[in-house]
Amino acid sequence: MDLSAVLMAVVLGIVEGVTEFLPISSTGHLILVEDLLGFKGPAGDVFEIVIQLGASLSVVWIYRVKLWTTALGFFRPGPEQRLTINVVIAFLPAAIIGVLAHDIIKSVLFSPWVVSAALIVGGIAILIIERTQKDHPIKTVEDLPPGKALAVGFFQCIAMIPGMSRAAATIMGALLVGVARPAAAEFSFLLAIPTMFGATLYDLYKNRHTLTSDGLEFIAIGFVVSFVVALVVVKWLLRYISAHNFSAFAVYRIVIGFVMLGILLLR
Repeated sequence: MDLSAVLMAVVLGIVEGVTEFLPISSTGHLILVEDLLGFKGPAGDVFEIVIQLGASLSVVWIYRVKLWTTALGFFRPGPEQRLTINVVIAFLPAAIIGVLAHDIIKSVLFSPWVVSAALIVGGIAILIIERTQKDHPIKTVEDLPPGKALAVGFFQCIAMIPGMSRAAATIMGALLVGVARPAAAEFSFLLAIPTMFGATLYDLYKNRHTLTSDGLEFIAIGFVVSFVVALVVVKWLLRYISAHNFSAFAVYRIVIGFVMLGILLLR
């Protein structure tokens, strides 16, 4: 594998790792970057699927103690059982709708035009929500009522539009139903585990005919880079939101969206 391929794998791994858990859309950024660079990953969509799995594993590692404690407490009434049930409830809408609409989403919505527009619309929505939502009585993920967990799950479905961002949809949705910002981010990260692993397995199944040994080194580099970068980004974000809101990310989304629209129009 030549140096340019290594650099490409590193760049895309960084893009995935940085954007997966920030409210700015990892899928959207990958589509935009790959379009700008004229890149098509090895084995069809498998490269993108695997580096998303790398980012997902970073959350498993960060929350490994909480996940273990929650698993041990699942079979007795208490906060651990409530949290597990809430994550499952919130996961179901995306699981059902994702399977039913998978092919339509992939064939119709995965374009730089859709991503650019979604970045702008999502950025405006974040600014509005941050300026209007003041009361957040739910302070921990364990205190989230099942009905509101389901509402967050339906908000997550908005992220099926590339450019909207799964993190933005779930965090902003949680804020709208009264969850405090740190708890909203934590629930978003925990919900990402079944959602992203489920999406990865389903995408691998749908692309099983393209699974070969071609480009394994390229895929491995992207996987490792996305894992390490996402690890750093999630830890940073947890510190950042303790003192800031998400308005800066909204402004970034809007600027990038308009810049991309300008580039697409000038082609």
